[in-house]
Amino acid sequence: MTADRAESLARTARALAEGEVTSRALTERTLARIEAAQPVLNAFKLVRAEAALAEADAADRELAAGAGGSGRPLLGVPLAVKDDMDVAGEPTAFGCRGDFPPKTADSEAVRRLRAAGAVIVGKTNTCELGQWPFTEGPGFGDTRNPWNPGHTPGGSSGGSAAAVAAGLVPAALGSDGAGSVRIPAAWTHLVGIKPQRGRISTWPWPEAFQGITVNGPLARTVADAALLLDAASGGHEGDLHRPEPVRAAEAATRDPGRLRIALSLRMPFTATPKQLHPVVRDRVVALADRLAALGHDVEEADPRYGQIGLAFVPRATAGIAEWTRQVPDVSLLDRRTREAARMGRLLGGAPLRLARRAEAALHRRVGAVFSTYDVVIAPTTAAPPPRVGTLATMSGWRTDRAMIAACPYAWPWNVLGWPGVNVPAGRTPGGLPVGAQLLGPAGSEPLLVSLAAQLEADQRWFEQWPKSLPDVAVS
Repeated sequence: MTADRAESLARTARALAEGEVTSRALTERTLARIEAAQPVLNAFKLVRAEAALAEADAADRELAAGAGGSGRPLLGVPLAVKDDMDVAGEPTAFGCRGDFPPKTADSEAVRRLRAAGAVIVGKTNTCELGQWPFTEGPGFGDTRNPWNPGHTPGGSSGGSAAAVAAGLVPAALGSDGAGSVRIPAAWTHLVGIKPQRGRISTWPWPEAFQGITVNGPLARTVADAALLLDAASGGHEGDLHRPEPVRAAEAATRDPGRLRIALSLRMPFTATPKQLHPVVRDRVVALADRLAALGHDVEEADPRYGQIGLAFVPRATAGIAEWTRQVPDVSLLDRRTREAARMGRLLGGAPLRLARRAEAALHRRVGAVFSTYDVVIAPTTAAPPPRVGTLATMSGWRTDRAMIAACPYAWPWNVLGWPGVNVPAGRTPGGLPVGAQLLGPAGSEPLLVSLAAQLEADQRWFEQWPKSLPDVAVS
């Protein structure tokens, strides 16, 4: 791969609208970058080269006719989506092996990206049914981290994260059911937004994974992530959750004001061993210190999570059981997936109903922290990204323990359905990225985005890129 990397999403959209470049030229360049990087990164499940070029030509005709502007803010911009989102004419395998039929219609999120003018260049890799914080599997191989291809980019939106971090595309959509946008964002030096439940539709699912999974953007800058969030946001009439609209891109231009911020390093209870890596702790604390230096009131305080895990497991496993019914050949699934689906069927009655009913009480207990503080800052993960293959061959029980040990911080906000934003927090001495998450109550995306933008202006993390990939040995 050469130094030719995707410009920012906002810059690309402006260049197209002002006639500095054509969508076809950008799309051809994007496809060439993807082809060059695929043997090393394996970010893409499928590339829509012919279809994307046709979409680019159509965008150029619209641009020539003056169709750009606020109504079509992404007109002609090449973007990628995770392979749990339907794209008409393409299969949605969601990381699984098997012969999946092509979809007849776009998912609502993809439809909205197209309505904004985006060119969908391909679908990115994800682990099987999005269950794990790595992106590896027999259905597609190993997806690797642009900062060091010997390590995972995280998961389950690892393909989207790798594609953006390497500069193959300016931004991409992922999904987050237990940190699956925020974890790979942390491990690839990106901004990743987990929006409020329902902010971006999950249709054709009225809600995804019993309401714990939402779609969200990955980008190199806060402004780009906010722009993509606004473009993809909105509901379908069949959605179960329809929050009031927000304007994230506008919030990215505003000063957040002086905030009360809780630095939370305590992990939610899981009854499994886990420990915060000292380097991650140092980087997150340093970021909290910068927030204090920027004028915010920062002190250590923790949300009262209690036994929130009891409300997560039934919803997560029931969601896996639901999704396995879409799989043409269940025998091809990972044994851990089949075990989780069996668990989901066992928990899909009274335990699931109790888990859903517990949400209101959890909102009150965990949300009490926001009577004193405006925002919580916490580690996104407890550890830096592990090496490729570390978790892939473990048993289900060992995988769960290793996954919880590495990533114990993100999933409670999926139970709550509230927004969180990963921001880069620096790198390890070996150069691997780590992140911090800004967490807020329901509908707080504008506040979190404003604060993230202020941090970005101070830290300027977007100026840092991975080394040129051919110079990095894959091990």
